[in-house]
Amino acid sequence: MSLTRRDFTRTSAVAGAGVALAGSVAALASAPHALATTDTAGADGETGRHGPVGYGPLLADPAGLLALPAGFTYRVLTRSGGTRLESGEFTPADHDGTAAFPGPRGSTLLVNNHEIDGPRDEVEFPVPLAEGLVYDPAAPGGCTVVEVRPDGGVAEWVGIAGTAQNCAGGTTPWGTWLTCEENSDRAGENGMTKDHGYVFEVDPVDRRANRDPKPLKFFGRYDHEAVVIDAGRGHAYLTEDADEPNGLFYRWTPPEGFRHGPRALRTLADDAGLLQAPKCYDSGGRYVDDLSRATRTGTVYGVDWVEVPDRDARTTDVREQFEDGEVTRARKLEGMWWGDGGAYIVSSYAREESPVRHDGQVWFYDPRHRTLTLKVLLGVNRDPARDGALDGPDNITVSPYGGLIIAEDGEGVQHLFGATDSGRTYPIARNELNIGTEEEPEFSEFTGVTFSPDGKTLYANIQEPGIMLAITGPWKRQKRR
Repeated sequence: MSLTRRDFTRTSAVAGAGVALAGSVAALASAPHALATTDTAGADGETGRHGPVGYGPLLADPAGLLALPAGFTYRVLTRSGGTRLESGEFTPADHDGTAAFPGPRGSTLLVNNHEIDGPRDEVEFPVPLAEGLVYDPAAPGGCTVVEVRPDGGVAEWVGIAGTAQNCAGGTTPWGTWLTCEENSDRAGENGMTKDHGYVFEVDPVDRRANRDPKPLKFFGRYDHEAVVIDAGRGHAYLTEDADEPNGLFYRWTPPEGFRHGPRALRTLADDAGLLQAPKCYDSGGRYVDDLSRATRTGTVYGVDWVEVPDRDARTTDVREQFEDGEVTRARKLEGMWWGDGGAYIVSSYAREESPVRHDGQVWFYDPRHRTLTLKVLLGVNRDPARDGALDGPDNITVSPYGGLIIAEDGEGVQHLFGATDSGRTYPIARNELNIGTEEEPEFSEFTGVTFSPDGKTLYANIQEPGIMLAITGPWKRQKRR
């Protein structure tokens, strides 16, 4: 049943009176449960008027890799071109989306995307073409599975190979990983032998379940970023990182009678269920063309859903199949994570392609009320080289200690940072690995932020050259105020 504009305007209002600020970090908490970034414990250890949040200032790493607060330590689990798989090949490059699962005998299993694109023969460390696990032998990307044992031992093997530019993805309620291709090359383009732009399922525990990879075409063919599953309703929500025109946020509804579970998605036809894009409107019933128009945290939009005409994009890219006024777009829709009964959704930044510029938004989609609420808003970062400034949120996870943990993919200095339920941010880590020059330093983005099943270890990646890290320390629940 459609949530009509009349219903929404009768029962809702836009909350808050904050305005977005231009500058390094700019967001105002203007509604209950809105996350923001005005009262910040910065990388230099300063605290806001409500007392300290986070874990204090970041301390420089003598090894030149990862700055952490006092009492925290890190360990390198895998490194592209350094560590090796069980089969003997080097760990692949370009670590991206990651999720952690309980493994056998007390181990933790991490499924790690490798966002590698381009012709395979031009890649130094592609995902190896493991027998039976290959979709397209011409594609260099895929996933590896990393096992971290209680005794500290680490093993790594291929989960899927022959896919392209595996960026983010998402976990399922039945304990698998959905890996997303952020590349929609057709067979014959860039050397590919099969069509790309799909979602694939990877089982971290049952290696046999990963044989003969099957694209889940009913989720659509486009530049996928992330996906989450609503266990109660059966819907999947997916993001698209694209522009010209800006990308879309999608909802997939399973066919009547379908029951989710291990291997169930592989049984569906390519056109199973219904794929839809959002059409949003404000509390006055006015259509919203782009999510960047929201300039106050706490802004609430109602959402209707519009069917995608051709989800496999046989002649026209999915996002281009809609005329102006039919759907609501957003620039660089990135990571998602399911929590608190809904989906947290990142729009990493907005530039000239968008009506209003910003350097990061986090939205919360409430499926019960069919609303999107702006939780985090980062104003344009005018000094990205300054430590403490934040921009470009990307991968995201809900923290067992409250609030969110966000991986930064912006300009200049790169951080892992937290955002409390009341909107205060705090640093967790800073990438100190300079892959540029002394005169023009460059620091790769953080990716794959996720906690271990017991909540004691935070895993994250430095995408280039591809390093997986395990961070431990005196974690604690963050105060709301």
